[in-house]
Amino acid sequence: MAKPRTRRVPVTLTGPTATGRWLRGIHFSGFSLVMMALLILAVVILAPTLQSFVAQRQQIADQQHAVDQLAGQVSTLKSERARWNDPSYIRAQARDRLYYVMPGEVSYLVIDDRPPAAATTDAPVSSKLQKTDTDWVGSLFGSFMGAGLSTATPDQLTGKTPAPAPTPKPTPTPGGTK
Repeated sequence: MAKPRTRRVPVTLTGPTATGRWLRGIHFSGFSLVMMALLILAVVILAPTLQSFVAQRQQIADQQHAVDQLAGQVSTLKSERARWNDPSYIRAQARDRLYYVMPGEVSYLVIDDRPPAAATTDAPVSSKLQKTDTDWVGSLFGSFMGAGLSTATPDQLTGKTPAPAPTPKPTPTPGGTK
């Protein structure tokens, strides 16, 4: 026959009896105590070593990054040195930086002493999109097609009237009239 069901009610113990009962339930063998001691010893010994290993790897990565940057600077400086070995580059730099000129040339230095244009900030900036009245793509296409398919001469397009060509003078033919 079936056993009658009994209902178990959890009992919570408070005070020193609960802790004592829990601690008495744990059983350690000698092997497990030795293994836990070895595990703790390994963590204590290896933690500083692993920390220094990670720090050294970070320093190596930082130094490698610095070496890569300096290698890029070296290549840039080598290409610049090669440019400075070119006499035409030196001549161009002397003209641009020092305003030197070749013998027989005249140098004009224009100094713009006008005041800078004042920026107009009176008009508010619009947040609306505005549509242009002309289709610039169509105008550009029409200009190309008009220029390519035109039969007018360049003088006709610019409005200039060409100078009349001189009329050729007749030349006597050899052995013609006596």
